[in-house]
Amino acid sequence: MLHGSETWPIRNENEVALQRAEMRMVRWMCGVKLQDRLPSKELRGRLGLDDIISVLQQNRLRWYGHVLRKEDNEWVKKCMEYEVEGARPRGRPKKTWREIVEKDCKARGWNREDAMDRSRWRKQIGMIDDHDECEWVTVSSGTD
Repeated sequence: MLHGSETWPIRNENEVALQRAEMRMVRWMCGVKLQDRLPSKELRGRLGLDDIISVLQQNRLRWYGHVLRKEDNEWVKKCMEYEVEGARPRGRPKKTWREIVEKDCKARGWNREDAMDRSRWRKQIGMIDDHDECEWVTVSSGTD
């Protein structure tokens, strides 16, 4: 459902639609009807799921950190910093992906330098817990 969400410049109405669709699926997986009036938090807790909006933010911030750690001459970093010439159309301008990510970072009190340390950045965005850090492990096939 969130495939490619790292680069979505999402709007509030899109977030609401995602939350509705997610909760419809969560209720279906739990075998609960809307009329049962169980809290969403309780249902997500049963399945061990996080809120879809926080997962969406984690995806965005993970990608943002990845791009910031790239070399300055990489095309993906150039695309992120590219400013389109010309006037924006009338009315309220659409938010860009970069504006949304910077708002996410500002709300948490982070800056660009925080993303340069990959392990610390992943901890900050909640991708790993302190006890979940591990090195690559080789798994034996059991045919010793």
